[in-house]
Amino acid sequence: MKKPLRAMPDISSEDAERDFWASEDSTDYVDWSKASRASFPKLRPSLKTISLRMPEPMLNRIKAMANERDVPYQSLIKIILSERIAEELHAKAER
Repeated sequence: MKKPLRAMPDISSEDAERDFWASEDSTDYVDWSKASRASFPKLRPSLKTISLRMPEPMLNRIKAMANERDVPYQSLIKIILSERIAEELHAKAER
């Protein structure tokens, strides 16, 4: 038999809500068996601008590679980093 759900309190701020959920169990307030999967197709990850110093010949090679692939060089750098991170994580998981 399911226990009755507790009423949600009025929460005045995001900080108060964070504190509330840090100390409470959501199953006391929400019937998760009735939940459905949410989809956020237009949600984009947060981006952080960084400054990266690299040797000019390396940057020139990256720009040439990007030009061959017809993509912006910053995008190519992100693609290369993403692929390398995936390789590292895969290798780490195999150890």
